[in-house]
Amino acid sequence: MSEPKRKRSPWIKRILIGGIVLLIAGGIAAWLIFTEKFTDTTKREAAFTVNAMDLLQEFQKSDSLANIKYAEKIITVNGRVTETEAADTTINIKMIDTATSAYIIFAFQQQHLAEAKQLKEGDSVSIKGSCSGGTYSDILSTEFVTFKRCAINK
Repeated sequence: MSEPKRKRSPWIKRILIGGIVLLIAGGIAAWLIFTEKFTDTTKREAAFTVNAMDLLQEFQKSDSLANIKYAEKIITVNGRVTETEAADTTINIKMIDTATSAYIIFAFQQQHLAEAKQLKEGDSVSIKGSCSGGTYSDILSTEFVTFKRCAINK
């Protein structure tokens, strides 16, 4: 006599299908995150418009409160270019508080590099960018605020 065939449980099939669906959804989510394009900063409205030295003083007073207020927001900063430095495929513009050595550094979007390269030390400028936040550097013994995806505000 032959042994009767056992019927497989339907829950194994459901777990396998559910796992495959989750794997596909995770792959789609990862692809969307890695290929995300940011809107041109010039087309975004600034959450704040500030003077460079006032912004630095706010971060020096309490960088944790200033980070809560400004981090990951589009901000327009008005000030005077103190230094320019070429870095890899971009150019960084600095606004330095000469009394405290604190500084703001702006990294420009690829499409706005030509405008940034025309800036010289001493130029008054309005720059719009996404604030990455500020921190105190023990190595440099100073406060600094970084901006990404910047453009000259016209």
